[in-house]
Amino acid sequence: MLSNRQLFLNHLAQTSDAPLMLEMISAEGVYMTDTDGKKYIDLISGIGVSNVGHRHPRVVDAIRNQVDKHLHVMVYGEFVQSPQVKLAEALTQTLPDNMDSVYLVNSGSEAIEGAMKLAKRYTGKAKIIACKDAYHGSSHGALSLTGSEDFKQSYRPLLPGVSHMDFGNTESLDVIDEDTAAVVIETVQGEAGVRDADSDYWKEVEKKCKETGALLILDEIQCGFGRTGKLWAFEHYGIVPDVLVSAKGMGGGMPIGCFISSKEIMGVFTNNPVLGHISTFGGHPVSSAASLATLQAILEENLLDGIARKEQLFHDLLKHLMIKEVRSKGLMMAVEFESYDILKPIIDRAIELGVVTDWFLFNDRSMRIAPPLIITEEEIKKACKIIMQAIDDVSGR
Repeated sequence: MLSNRQLFLNHLAQTSDAPLMLEMISAEGVYMTDTDGKKYIDLISGIGVSNVGHRHPRVVDAIRNQVDKHLHVMVYGEFVQSPQVKLAEALTQTLPDNMDSVYLVNSGSEAIEGAMKLAKRYTGKAKIIACKDAYHGSSHGALSLTGSEDFKQSYRPLLPGVSHMDFGNTESLDVIDEDTAAVVIETVQGEAGVRDADSDYWKEVEKKCKETGALLILDEIQCGFGRTGKLWAFEHYGIVPDVLVSAKGMGGGMPIGCFISSKEIMGVFTNNPVLGHISTFGGHPVSSAASLATLQAILEENLLDGIARKEQLFHDLLKHLMIKEVRSKGLMMAVEFESYDILKPIIDRAIELGVVTDWFLFNDRSMRIAPPLIITEEEIKKACKIIMQAIDDVSGR
């Protein structure tokens, strides 16, 4: 009989010629366990997903309770389903008053696609501005926004009318004009290797959008749901988007995404044409129940309170001659090395020693660190000690 590893290679579509090939059989909190019983500290949260840790008790209970009631009963937006409406209400209660309408989908890419359609329909314009080194997903429209030509060149032609500007540079904002439907920006750039901008920049972006009538769409697929130390990353900068996009960490390990706006803006989907945006599985009741439990865990267990302290602890412990820089916004961190050729063996060695990290799509010199928010200071110390050992082992020190 073929092993799962062989079946994986034989029949599961591959995304690279060198997958990690770790076979996990369980996960709890910040730990994952493989088929040999070896435990790994998960320092990337399944790429920004397990913000409240693996199998958080609230999330597991919510899933079980919902499974006992019903699974899918009708496409999004037709039946009144308790998990959906309770989640939507809870989300809007965390946001400014103008953000009172939630469209639930299955993923971040889907949420970006919906937000793009919403902006075009509401403004009657077609031009969309994104940023260089941005990542918004792999579906056709989301890929069009992506700011790396290497990542998308094989799939052209993509959507017309998309332009790119420099992230964090106010001089680039002139590209936003009266023909612009939307400006789509990650509040903190993820795949560029954790890049943020100051409040002055964001105020200028907001001002430019208001002057031109463009909608400001903030992508918080990676940086939202507590990752930066606030529930929503835009709270750091004193701005309010027209549309907010979330996914990844909002599901507690279940697939879900959303885009949020005002009733006025979102209302354009109801007419001309009717059913202007539709989704069969959007807001699946089990995923919605898990998402509500995730939100409640973050807020009621005060998971945001210790993030700044944990962030600083990583900075204090990750000091080595081979480390060029540590960038962070909360527990969204990038540890910069000289090159990918130096970093990749360190990542591989850390995995051998029991810590899972990664690099970034558009910055392969930087180690990705984005642990579950529940990680303890002792677990941070243990993980950093292993990373430092991996660096020493690779460098021969």
